[in-house]
Amino acid sequence: MRLILIFSIVVVSWAADADALRKDVMLYSSFDKGIDADMAKGDRRLHTATSYRERGDAKPGLHHPDVSIAPGKGLSGDALEFRKKNVKAVYYPASGNVNFVNGRWSGTISFWLSLDPDVDLEPGFCDPIQVTAEAYNDSAIWVDFTKDDKPRHFRLGVFGALKNWNPQNLPADKYPAFEKRLITVKRAPFGKGKWTHVAITHTGLGSGHGGQASLYLNGELQGTTEMIPERFEWDMARAAIRLGVNYVGLFDELSVFSRPLDAGEVRTLYGWNRLLQK
Repeated sequence: MRLILIFSIVVVSWAADADALRKDVMLYSSFDKGIDADMAKGDRRLHTATSYRERGDAKPGLHHPDVSIAPGKGLSGDALEFRKKNVKAVYYPASGNVNFVNGRWSGTISFWLSLDPDVDLEPGFCDPIQVTAEAYNDSAIWVDFTKDDKPRHFRLGVFGALKNWNPQNLPADKYPAFEKRLITVKRAPFGKGKWTHVAITHTGLGSGHGGQASLYLNGELQGTTEMIPERFEWDMARAAIRLGVNYVGLFDELSVFSRPLDAGEVRTLYGWNRLLQK
C-alpha cells in the first residue's frame, strides 16, 4: 500500500511539472501527425527551400526526396528521418515560434536524436539544429557534430552579431575566439538504435551585459558558455529553426520554450518522452 501511495505521489508531481512546462511552449512538433507542428505560436508549417542563403523558392511542405516521416521509428510514434546528407533548407519560421527579443533573448530548445555519428554521418560538419537568420556564426544558436574527430565530438555554439565578435569574418580555424565560445562533448551518448535527448537553455542573449547558454544531454549538464556580450540581430522574415543541416539520422520531439528551464525541469523533460502530448 505504501509503495502504491509513493508511486501515486510521484505521478501527480510529474504531471504537475508537465503542465507547468506546457504553458511555456512556443512550438512543439511530435512528427506523429505529419511534418507540421502540433502547436505553434507562429507559422506551424515546415518549409523547404533549395538553400538557406537564397530561399527564393521556399514553400510550405517537405519537398525533399531524402527526408520524410518515418512511421513507427520515433521515440514514441513517428519521427523525421534524414536518409542522406541534407544540404537543402528544412525549417520552421522563427517569427512567433521563438521568444526572440533583441537585448534579452531567453528560452529552451529541446529535441531527440537517434544515430551513430561515426557510421551514419557523411563527411563534413553536421548541425542537427540551427536557430538564426543568417549563418552559424552570426546571431545564432546551434549544436553540431565535428567533421574529423573519432569519435565525432558534439558541440554547442552561441554567437552574437558577426560584425561585433569577428568583424573581419575570419575562418573559425584561424580565429581562437571561436573555440572559446563552444561547449564540446568529446564522448557524447549517441548510438545506433537508441535515442539521446538534447536540451539547450539560454538566458539574456544580446543584453550587452553577457548572456549565457547551457547544454544538457539526457538530462545531465555538459557545460555552460562564457559570457556572450554582443548583440543578437535578426531579420525576422529570414529567422528560422533549421533542422538537419548536413544531418543523417532520426529527429523527433522538437520543443521550443519561451524561457530557460532549470536543471530539474530539463530532467523532467528528459523523463517524459511525450511530455506535451496531452
